[in-house]
Amino acid sequence: MSTSLAPARAAARPVALIGAPTDIGAGARGASMGPEAMRVAGIQPALEGHGLTVIDRGNLGGPSNPWLPPTDGYRHLSEVAAWNRAVHDAVHAELALGHLPILLGGDHCLGIGSISAVARHCREAGKKLRVLWLDAHADFNTSLLTPSGNIHGMPVACLCGHGPQELIEIGGQVPAINPKWIRQIGIRSVDPGEKRFVHEVGLEVFDMRYIDEMGMRHTMELALATMDANTHLHVSFDVDFLDPEIAPGVGTTIPGGPTYREAQLCMEMIADTGRLASLDVMELNPALDVRNKTAVIALDLIESLFGKSTLMRK
Repeated sequence: MSTSLAPARAAARPVALIGAPTDIGAGARGASMGPEAMRVAGIQPALEGHGLTVIDRGNLGGPSNPWLPPTDGYRHLSEVAAWNRAVHDAVHAELALGHLPILLGGDHCLGIGSISAVARHCREAGKKLRVLWLDAHADFNTSLLTPSGNIHGMPVACLCGHGPQELIEIGGQVPAINPKWIRQIGIRSVDPGEKRFVHEVGLEVFDMRYIDEMGMRHTMELALATMDANTHLHVSFDVDFLDPEIAPGVGTTIPGGPTYREAQLCMEMIADTGRLASLDVMELNPALDVRNKTAVIALDLIESLFGKSTLMRK
């Protein structure tokens, strides 16, 4: 492994768990139970077992899911905006305290609030931002491109300034982030119009064909390249990133995702950078899971993000 990816680790900052129990942006019900599933899997004691101080802030509140059809290309826009404002404020508050926030979703529309808060924090702190988007989907739809109107297919586009005013302005700057700051990994389901749009904006996407051809190690070396001590690394982990054979508890299963070992290597190489500063865990759907299997494997991978490895490493 490149030594440039393994700086000396800084003292671990306190971790803050923030639950966002909603499926407001999704096409299937059940992601609202994701935060509790992660707690049942033992996320707090597991992280404490790695020497971290963990504060569980409980769950945010927001509007219930009215389960209505789309209006002007968006389902539940006002409710999605309310949830994302709450997420933004909670994540930004933890970063201001010097904590490492872990947002327990909830569906991936919540990445709008989370990452806009991280981007705002980076502007205030004079830091560079790198976002790793671990997902089966590019999530770069718009109201004109979406086949469903589900906003969990739009967060990256919204963060890059392509979306409704209620969502793109949440972090106080439009766009919240530059597409060049994002690396998407594990992508294998992109709608036709979305595919063209991703190409037009120059999003850096390491899809499953790339991983198959080049391997996860090479993929991650590129995704993590050019970071330095002034880089805030945010990981947005959609559990459907994983192959559904090992992680069935998601609303949109797409075959052909990373294997357990590929996912572990991905997380371990992120941990080796020592730069992880905020995390989303999204789209865990216990209603579609088998005996909380997906939450357990998600927790296993999160532990690897925080330095768990088979052997002691320098």
